[in-house]
Amino acid sequence: MASAAEQLAANINFGAFAKATELKKRIWFTLGALIVYRLGTYIPLPGIDATVIREIIDRQGGGILGMVNMFSGGALGRMAIFALNIMPYISASIIMQLMSAVSPHIEALKKEGDTGRKKINQYTRYLTVIITALQAYGIAVGLEGMSSSVGSAVADPGWFFRITTIVTLVGGTMFLMWLGEQITARGVGNGISLIIFAGIAADLPSALVGTLEMGRTGALSPFLIVLMLMMALVVIFVIVFVERAQRRILVQYPKRQMGTRMVGGDSSHLPLKINSAGVIPPIFASALLLMPVTIMSLSAGQGPQWLNDIVAYLQHGQPLYLAIYVSLIVFFAFFYTAVVFNPTETADNLKKYGGFVPGIRPGKNTADYLDYVLTRLTVLGALYLAVISALPEIMISRFAVPFYFGGTSLLIVVSVTMDTVAQIQSHLLAHQYEGLVKKAKLRGRRG
Repeated sequence: MASAAEQLAANINFGAFAKATELKKRIWFTLGALIVYRLGTYIPLPGIDATVIREIIDRQGGGILGMVNMFSGGALGRMAIFALNIMPYISASIIMQLMSAVSPHIEALKKEGDTGRKKINQYTRYLTVIITALQAYGIAVGLEGMSSSVGSAVADPGWFFRITTIVTLVGGTMFLMWLGEQITARGVGNGISLIIFAGIAADLPSALVGTLEMGRTGALSPFLIVLMLMMALVVIFVIVFVERAQRRILVQYPKRQMGTRMVGGDSSHLPLKINSAGVIPPIFASALLLMPVTIMSLSAGQGPQWLNDIVAYLQHGQPLYLAIYVSLIVFFAFFYTAVVFNPTETADNLKKYGGFVPGIRPGKNTADYLDYVLTRLTVLGALYLAVISALPEIMISRFAVPFYFGGTSLLIVVSVTMDTVAQIQSHLLAHQYEGLVKKAKLRGRRG
C-alpha cells in the first residue's frame, strides 16, 4: 500500500491537477480569502492621520512594534482595521489550552467529542472578544497621546474615537477569525497559519529591496548582506530537514486465525516527528510576548518611567526579551506536543488492535516507552526552535536586519508552505484513487 501511494505521488502532474475540480475550487477560495485579508490591511481606522502613524512606526520600527507590524502584514504600520490581526484569537486559544490542563470542566468538554469541541470554540471566541477589546482600548488611548512633526495622530480624541476604534478593531479580528475558519473548512491548509503567512510573505519582496537599498547607500555592508542571505538559506535548509525528520518506532501485529486462513503478522511504523509542535510554539510565544508590549510601546514616552524601562528591556536583542522568548518557545514546544500526542491513548489503541512494540510489553510499559522517546525528541525540537528563532533576533538588533529575514518569520513561511503543499498532494492523491476505483467498477460491470 505504501509503495503504491508513493508511486501515485510521484506520478502527480499538471494533468491530474487539471482534472481535480474540487481541489481547484478550494485553491481559488483560499486565494480569494487571502486577497480579502490583504485589502483589509489597507483600510485605515476612522479618525486618524495615517501620515503621523507611519512616521511614528518608522521611528520605532526597529523595536517591538516592527515585529508586531510584520505579523500583521503591515496593518499596524497603516493602523488599519486588521491592525491586531489574528493574534488575540491565538492568545485566547493559548489560554483555553492552558485552562484544559487545570480546569476539570474544560478537560471534560475535550472528551465529549464534537459537542465539547464546539463549546470550547465558543468560549475561545468570547475570550477573543474580551482580549481584543482590551487591546483596542489600549491602542486608542495610545494613539490619542501620539504626535509627530506633522501633527497629532488623532484628529478628534475622546470617547467617541475610543469606542469607534474598539468596535472597528474587534470587528476586524473577529472577521479574520471567521475567515481563517472558512479557509480551513472550504480551502486548502490551516486558515489561521495562512493568514499569518500571507502577512509575512506579502512584504518579503519589499524587505529584500529595502535591504539591497541599505547596501547601496552604505547602511549595511555588502559582506553582511551576503552573509545574511546565506544564513537565511541555511535556516531554510535546516527547517526543511528537521520538519521532515522522524523517529519511526516499529510496531508488530501478531498472526491470528480467522476461519481457515491466517491473517496479520504485518509490521508498520509509528512516526514521531522531532518537532511535533510545528510552528505553534514561536507563534504562541510571539503572541504572548508581543501583544501586551505593543500597548506599552504605543504609550511609551507618555506614561511613567517604569513603563518606559520595561519597554526598553523588552527590545529585540535585549537579554530579558531573549530569555522570555526562548523560555516561552521551550514551554510551548513541550506543552503543545503533550496536547497533540497522548502516549497512554496511543498505547491503548495499539493494544486494542493487537499491535505491540518489539521488546516492550503492551499497555503501561508501551506508554512509558513512547513518552520516553517523545520527551527526548521534544528536547531536540525545542532546542531547534529556540536556536532558529533566537539567533536571527540577535542579528536583527545588532545589524538592523529586516524582521522578515528572522528565524520566526522564515519558520512560519517554510512550515506553512510545506503543510499546504502536503495537503494539496493529499487531495490529488485522493482524486487519483477515486479515479482508479471508478475505472475498476466500470471494468467489473463490463466483465
